[in-house]
Amino acid sequence: MTTGKELAPPLAPESQERLFSAEGMRAAAVSLLARIRGGDLGSLPVIVGLVVIWAVFQALNPVFLSSTNLVNLTMQSAAIGTIALGIVVVLLVGEIDLSVGSVSGLASAILAVTFVQLQWNIVLALVAAIAAGALVGLLYGFLYTRFGLPSFVITLAGLLGFLGLQLWILGDTGSIGLPFDSWIVEFAQQWYLPAWASYIVAGLTAAAYAWILLRRARQRSAANLVSQSYLGIGIRSGFLMAFLMVAAWYLNLSRGVGVMFLFFLALVVVVNFALTRTRWGRAVYAVGGSVDASRRAGIRVDRIYISVFMLCSTLAAVGGVLAAARLASANQSSGTGDVNLNAIAAAVIGGASLFGGRGTAFAALLGIFVIQSISSGLTLLNLDSSVIFMITGIVLVLAVTVDSLSRRKRAAAGRA
Repeated sequence: MTTGKELAPPLAPESQERLFSAEGMRAAAVSLLARIRGGDLGSLPVIVGLVVIWAVFQALNPVFLSSTNLVNLTMQSAAIGTIALGIVVVLLVGEIDLSVGSVSGLASAILAVTFVQLQWNIVLALVAAIAAGALVGLLYGFLYTRFGLPSFVITLAGLLGFLGLQLWILGDTGSIGLPFDSWIVEFAQQWYLPAWASYIVAGLTAAAYAWILLRRARQRSAANLVSQSYLGIGIRSGFLMAFLMVAAWYLNLSRGVGVMFLFFLALVVVVNFALTRTRWGRAVYAVGGSVDASRRAGIRVDRIYISVFMLCSTLAAVGGVLAAARLASANQSSGTGDVNLNAIAAAVIGGASLFGGRGTAFAALLGIFVIQSISSGLTLLNLDSSVIFMITGIVLVLAVTVDSLSRRKRAAAGRA
């Protein structure tokens, strides 16, 4: 007699011993070294680069790593980081969206006009702004899959067209302020977690990470595959716990952990889960790796492209709403300037490959930290914005060079 829910079979004694012993740690270390030698560097280059950037700017200006400046840095990262998150997804299928800045500006204009001028409920105004982004992505997906137009051309046209639509929606006023007492503005400017809440979030995050590692290790061990030991899982989870607790404590020396930044982190985690733990996410990576092979495997490639473009434009709209709330206004310059370039640069610098099929949602988080760290550090040094653009461009070229060399090394290893 069986129940409706089958229990997982117990691990064999040798599998349990492997999990508890240091053998799993040695095997994991060997596997990591093999991946690095094969060109699979993962996030290592950007993490090393971020540490170097922080060390240099801290040496030049001790204010850089102050708790106040780091709180500002995290809050400034949320809006463009959300836009970069959408860029990461579209890069995974080997395409690009050059219009995310214009779509974010369009969403901010829709929010301001509907909420302030038309007196809509704030929730309805937010839904309209984000839905506009989703419709833009649907249009891109339709044009790409139905007529075969290159995404570069489609989104370049969208960059111009939706910028014009944004200016038309704003009208002669050109700028519309959002009420400071509205919850959307308070969310982006004034809401910070209490110290105790930030520590609880840090603890729960580390616990969830440990549970995911443990579950994965048990699954691999049950299949007689190399798995990480309990000791290794405990060490990694402990390091994450210590890092998050120290980070929360340090940010709490100033205003604390911003709720808007926490919202951005939640988006990263959700998108990462969708990419790594769902059939849709596996299909996205498959399409980015080989379209023909994906079709032969039965994947509805057209639907994947449409969903990716829709998700990218939707996240661009969310980023535009966050930016408008952060500034408490929407104007003709919303989404213009360096918004487009910084979002794309953040995705690439964070580790998303321009060739498709490689990258994670956390590329947006790491990449935007690099971009904002450079901007914040050079601003504290009172350097001109021209220097910021030049240095950001150099970092972008270095990131693409590392990706290209890694890709070449992986291809050579595959041929060998």
